[in-house]
This record gives sequence, structure tokens and C-alpha cells, in this order.
Amino acid sequence: SACSPRTTTCSRSSTGSLPVRRRRACAVAGSRAGTAAALVLAALAIGAVVLPLAEAVRAKPPSTYATWATICALGWLLSSTVALAVLVGGARSWPAAADRLAWLLAPFAAGFAAQLVSGALSYLLPVVLRGGPKVTRAMNHELDRGLGWRLVLINLGAVLFSLPVPSLVKVVASMLGLVGLASFAVLAVRAVIVSHRQRERELPPPASHPRTRVGGALAGLVVVTLAVAGAVALDPQAVNGSTSAADGVTATGHTTEVSITAKDMRFTPGSIDVPAGDRLVLKVTNGEAAQVHDLVLDTGHTSGRLSPGQTASIDVGIVGRSIEGWCSVVGHRQMGMVLHIRVTGSPVAAGTSAAPGSPASGSHAGHPGSAAASTGPAADAIDLSKKPPAEFVAHDPTLPPAAGTTTHKVTLTVQELVTEVAPGVSQQLWTYNGSTPGPTLRGKIGDTFEVTLVNDGAMGHSIDFHAGEVSPDANMRTIAPGESLVYTFTADHSGIWLYHCSTMPMSAHIASGMYGAVIIDPPDLAPVDREYLLVQSEYYLGQLGGPTDPRKIATMQPDLVTFNGYANQYDAQPLAASVGQRVRVWVLTAGPNLGTSFHVVGGQFDTVYKEGAFLLRPGSGGAQTLDLAAAQGGFVELVFKQPGSYPFVDHVMALAERGAHGHFVVTP
Repeated sequence: SACSPRTTTCSRSSTGSLPVRRRRACAVAGSRAGTAAALVLAALAIGAVVLPLAEAVRAKPPSTYATWATICALGWLLSSTVALAVLVGGARSWPAAADRLAWLLAPFAAGFAAQLVSGALSYLLPVVLRGGPKVTRAMNHELDRGLGWRLVLINLGAVLFSLPVPSLVKVVASMLGLVGLASFAVLAVRAVIVSHRQRERELPPPASHPRTRVGGALAGLVVVTLAVAGAVALDPQAVNGSTSAADGVTATGHTTEVSITAKDMRFTPGSIDVPAGDRLVLKVTNGEAAQVHDLVLDTGHTSGRLSPGQTASIDVGIVGRSIEGWCSVVGHRQMGMVLHIRVTGSPVAAGTSAAPGSPASGSHAGHPGSAAASTGPAADAIDLSKKPPAEFVAHDPTLPPAAGTTTHKVTLTVQELVTEVAPGVSQQLWTYNGSTPGPTLRGKIGDTFEVTLVNDGAMGHSIDFHAGEVSPDANMRTIAPGESLVYTFTADHSGIWLYHCSTMPMSAHIASGMYGAVIIDPPDLAPVDREYLLVQSEYYLGQLGGPTDPRKIATMQPDLVTFNGYANQYDAQPLAASVGQRVRVWVLTAGPNLGTSFHVVGGQFDTVYKEGAFLLRPGSGGAQTLDLAAAQGGFVELVFKQPGSYPFVDHVMALAERGAHGHFVVTP
């Protein structure tokens, strides 16, 4: 329980690391090779159980649904266990393994679990109800009805659902399997009714019928075949999930095969010439050490997400027009990860472009969480006059004092999630420990910080602490999903410092929520009555529930500007203060592009601290704003003289009106 199920890194508490023995146990428990070996042993154990049953079946062929369903269920259990061992052992990380395991759900849930339950109940129901041989025979007669077609629908439906077939075929397969399983409930009710009639009227037992049901099995096979054919007929292009690039050109019978490497935000080669009519096969390899890439073509063909070192083959088919390709990971296309496929030797290729509405015209087909999860542009849903939902809890801006220890140990786990950033507006964020901004670190000059970064996301991530003076080569390197690193630095200077993900494109990672603050107290920092932290940042929204739009980031025109990750949240849940109390507000600009001009309406600052130095201390002077560029920080102090509601804003008014707004409620 102390080991994260998706990583090989032990979780750590805020008070320190796990004991050595416990860490070693976690390392063993988190080993993919060890897990695969254990699954192989489990498969052998299942096989040891199945072998005697196979001998019994050979000696006396089964004739009831209960027996056949149990045999099929054990077959699914054995095959699922072997497949799980192969997938876990062959994956490069736990997240990569998890991404490939979804297709095992149907075989295990329907093929094994549900089928085993229905088979066991078919056997137990006559036993539990009793009534003698006549009643038992009558109930078994009902429970075995349609044995052949039921088994075909359940098992062939599970097989089809597990294969890489179009979604409509999967829907049909799941419906057929559901019919096969649900028929047990109908037959069970009939069996109970027959048992009561048999007791009351002493009816003669039903005539026996052949149990093998070969005809029923053939009928079930015909039903499945016709249903799949109908699904394909409704959406013929979905058979391969893509459109043809042949454009009527005559096939040459020749195959052009090209190897492509994705590395350093480029595809190499970046352009390909293909003779018109050739069949094109692309071998795509991710040459990075930590980054995840893919290749998506405007025909709809895709390699799928490739882990570092992984290779995939794309059979584009006959090529008769030019094709555009790109990496669909957020920001990678904008950084130059594009591929041009040009057709030679045919006028069909000249001036040909992708069909209107195709991915080449700007959409990002194949990107997880984009088109499928969205219902339109997130920017269209912005209405800052709305209140957050009743269950909303604002990010706590209260800043506790620094701990007394001189060594601070913390684990920051990268988590990718969809969350609300304004009322009714959700986005896919990349976070440290599931929050935006990430956890705040606080200490004093001379303190040491030991930060364990765990990448539990689906792509490469990293971390850069402005508070430390260390070589970025190892400490700030990008780590692949499932990996971790320990980043240690000593605080030599006071101030409020930004930390953020430095994986390229850096702007997209920061705009997606990967930032936080480190506060190193000045030596002469006096205590105050209330102390708050506000981290200002920008959102460049894509589709609802989808990822950040890197094209918007390049325009530096954000859709939302927020304090602590949610637009106008401190209007809904204001910050508290009382008349006469000294209030300190730390402010940090995470960007990725813009700074702030922090202002409290109705208040004046008698203390201003910016970038490691006091610009103003209590006296005759005052200040109205704290101006900070991107990645700068400081604090202001003020004393409210009257009760009331005091707005605080970014005094760049266009930004305040996009969500950089809140209130102090000052009581007597």
C-alpha cells in the first residue's frame, strides 16, 4: 500500500522517507518484470487446474450450459492472465502498461466473470430449490435452452470487442454479448415457474433434447456475422479508421517503405517523395530518451502514442495525393513536428489539399481528450458573471509560517486531469500533486530542499526550481512516464521563487498548470496578523475538457487570467481580514507570458518587497501597485482602516476582467 501502483517509486510522507526495508519491498512490488513473472506463475497454476478438467471433458463431453459456460470462463481467465503478463512485461513503464490494458476489461468482465457467474447459478439454482429428480430435470431443461447460440453470442462478442475494430462493431459486439448473458435471467425466471408447476401438478418431465446444440451455435454464428456486416455497411470507412489517399490513381503494385524518427521536436526525414500509385508504409520510431510522440496523418491514419524507443508501422495504402502529418502532443506541432508527403509522377498530386474539415485544416484528430471529450470551444462557455457550483472550494491562499526544520523533503507527483478553471469551463491540466498551482514550499536562507519528482502522467515532464542554483543538465531533465528523480538544492537567497515544468514546449506545460511557489523568508521578516499567497497565471483554452491550445499561447492573448488557478474564485469566497490587522500578500507571476500590476482597491501599501529587496518600509511613503514581470515575485503589506469589501485586481484592466479579480472582506 505504500507503493504507487502506476510508478516504481515509493510514496513519501511530508515528514520523511520510508525505511530502507520498506523501500526495497516497494521496489520489488513495483517491478514490472517481477509482476510479469508472478502472472506467468498464476497462468501455470490455472493451467494445472484446467488440465484435469480437460481430461474429464474428453472422457465425457459436457451437455449443460453450466459446464460449457464454466469451461469458457476458465479459458478467458487463462488467456487474460497470459496477455496481462505479456503486456506488463513488455511495457516501458506502468503508465504505458496501463494504456494498453483497457482492452482486457471486456474479456475479463464478460468472458470470465459474468460467464462464470451465469454458469455457476445455472448449476446451483436447481440444487437450492430442490424438489426431486423431476423438478431438477425440468429446471435444467429450461436453463439449457439456447445453449449453443448463447455461448456463441457471449464469447464471440467478447472476442470482437477486444479486437481493434471500428467503434460501431464494438457496440454491436457488446450488445450481442449482453443479450447472451441477459438470457440467463429470463431462463432462470422460467425455470422457477416450471419448478412450481411441476410440484403442484406433477406434470410429466419434459422430453430430453440434445445438449450440444450445434444448430444453435451455427445460428448464433450467423447472427454475429450478419450484425457485424451491418455495422460495417453503416460506416464502411471506419473499417480502418481512415480515409483513402488514392484519389483514383492506378495502383503500381510497388510498395514504398520509409523509416521516420521522431526526435528533438522534428520528424527525420521531414518530407517524403512517393511515386503516384505506390503503397506507402511508414515505420515510425520515437528516438527520444523521455518524451512521448506520435504521428497523425490528415487521412486519419495514426501511429498512436509512442513511448521512448518504441516503433509503430502505418500502412497508408495507395497514395495519389499529397499528405500532411504532425505530432498531436500538445505544442509539438507548433514547434515544428510536421511531416510532408509529396506525390511524384502524377498530376493528381499537384495542388491537392486535404478535404475541408479534415485534420490538415487545423483540427488535432487523435489527441486524447480533445474531440471525443469536448462539446465545443471552452472559450465560448466563459461567463464570469456566473457563480461557481455549490460544492466549489476555493484554493486555500492562507500561507503558514516556515517549518522549524532546516531540511525539507517533499514528493511532487505529476498528474494529468480534467478540472474546472472557471464556472462551467473545464480543461485538461497537467499538475504537481493534482492542484494548480502546486504545493508551496517555504523555508529560510541556508535550508536544504530534497524534492522527489514522480512522473505519473502520460508524457515526459520535468521541474525547474528558480530558488536553487544547480546545473540544469541532470536536475531539470525530462523524465518519461513512470520514472522519477530527486532534485536537491540549498536556498542561498531570500524571495519568492517560481518553479515550473521546463519540458518543451515550456509555454504549454506552464499554461497547463505546471507551476508553483517557493518562499524563502528574508532574515528580518516580521510577523503579521494574516498572510496570503496569490499566484497569477493565464489559460489559453482549447476544447471543453480538452488540452491547452498552443496556437493561442503564441498570440499572448489569454482567455482567462487567474489567481491560484480559478477565475474570480476569491469573489465567490473572499479573503478575510479585520480593521487594524497587518496583512501581507505574497504575489508571484507564473505566466507563461504576462506579468501583473497588483492593486487593492481602497487600500495602500506601506511595505513593498520585490525580487529579494525591500522597496518600501512603513513610514510617510506609500505604494498603489506591485508591478511584476513574468516569473517575478514579491509581497506587499497593508492595514485596512475601515470595514468593508475591498477588491484586489491586476490593474491591467483587460486581465482583471478575464478573471484576475478577488475581494478582501474586512470586519470591524
